[in-house]
Amino acid sequence: MKLYFSGTSPFVRKITVLAAEAGLEGKIQKAPASVLGPGSEVAKDNPLGKVPCLITDDGQALYDSPVICEYLDGLHGGAKLFPAGAARWTALRRQALADGIMDAAVARVMESRRPENERSPSSQEKLRMVIAGALDSLEAEADRLGDPKGATDIGAITVACALGYMDLRHGADNWRQGRPTLAKWYEAYAQRPSMRATVPG
Repeated sequence: MKLYFSGTSPFVRKITVLAAEAGLEGKIQKAPASVLGPGSEVAKDNPLGKVPCLITDDGQALYDSPVICEYLDGLHGGAKLFPAGAARWTALRRQALADGIMDAAVARVMESRRPENERSPSSQEKLRMVIAGALDSLEAEADRLGDPKGATDIGAITVACALGYMDLRHGADNWRQGRPTLAKWYEAYAQRPSMRATVPG
């Protein structure tokens, strides 16, 4: 399999963490895709022209991260990272919430890279508030995210990758302030081998 990737994308990290948890990391070839958008190399496989995009062994192109992660979870014989039953909906909801944090955090980075006269302070503030509200929601359920050293699922993986991206790109926000339970959970979860092996560098 081939994964189009960017080294700092939190969505790519989510996939590589899941792959490591599932024992699949050695089966995925990473293909850098630094130039995105129409006309880029990745656009021939993903018409959205962005990462992540996975090319399966039979040549099928899959995107984006929720689809890729669920596909990979079907390839291994271990404990599933997309749980069954009622736990599935909790995990998928947390994945959606954390994906939303990552979407907003990436959008803030892109907005900051626009020419100064084209930047929108109100858009930046709206994105910041969206992130803050989502983090507050996670703090409220942080004690139910599960043992950070035990069995995990796609919800916890995505939450951890979102928090890691906040540290990487928005450290000045100090997301830990006022969210002690979430911060404690993340500090322990970040020590998992899958997380340590995928720190952007």
